[in-house]
Amino acid sequence: MKKILIVEDEKAIREFIEKSFQISGCTTLCAKDGIEGLEIFKSENGIDMIILDVMLPGIDGFTVCQKIREIDDTTGIIMLTAKSQEEDKINGLTFGADDYIVKPFSPKELIARANSLYRKVSIMKNKTSKQIEREINDGDLKILLDEKIVIKDSKDIKLTNTEFEVVSLLVQNKGKTITRDYMLDKIWGSSYIGSYKTVDVNILRIRKKLDLDSEKYIKTIRGRGYQWKGL
Repeated sequence: MKKILIVEDEKAIREFIEKSFQISGCTTLCAKDGIEGLEIFKSENGIDMIILDVMLPGIDGFTVCQKIREIDDTTGIIMLTAKSQEEDKINGLTFGADDYIVKPFSPKELIARANSLYRKVSIMKNKTSKQIEREINDGDLKILLDEKIVIKDSKDIKLTNTEFEVVSLLVQNKGKTITRDYMLDKIWGSSYIGSYKTVDVNILRIRKKLDLDSEKYIKTIRGRGYQWKGL
C-alpha cells in the first residue's frame, strides 16, 4: 500500500487530494505548511511519495523539495503549480522534483501521474539484492544499472529516480542521438503531458552533478536531442 504525504495549505484542495488517494487504496499523511511537511517526512518511515504545493506559508515548496533531496533521493515528489507559472515547473524540476501537475487537475490525472512515478520509486526502494548484474565503466564514471547507482572517483553521485532513468537511457545508447520525444515517452510515459523543458531541466541538473564541464558526458545535438559521449 502506497504511503502519500500531501503538503498543501488550502484545506479544500488538501482534502480533495487526500480523498482521491484514499479511494485508490493509499495511506495518506497531511501537512498544512512546509515546516510541518518536513517534520512529518523526517519522523515518518516509509513515505513513498510527496504531493507538494509550490506556494506554502513558512517555507515554500521549492525549499521543502531541496531539503528533502539533501537527505533522500528515492522518495517521489510531484509538485503542484499554478497554470500560468511556467517558471514554477522549471524550478520544481531544478530543485529535485520528479514531476509536476498544473492546477486545476482531475483526480484521474493526479492518480495516473502518481502511479507512473510510483513504479519508478518502488524499484529503488524495494531492492532486495545487492548483487551487481550490469556495470558500465566509462572513464571516471561507474554506472551500476541494476543498483541504480552512479559512482565518480569512488564517490556516489546522488541522482533522483528520474535523473538516473535519463542517464541509464543515454549510457545504454552511447553514441546514438536520443530525441526529447523518445525520452518523454520512455521515461515519463506516453500519456505524459509536458514539454521538452522537462527533459532539458533534468539534463541540466545531471550535468551539474557529474561535472562542471556542461558537455563532458552528455552532448547536445542541436534541434534533435542528446547523446552520451562519455570519455
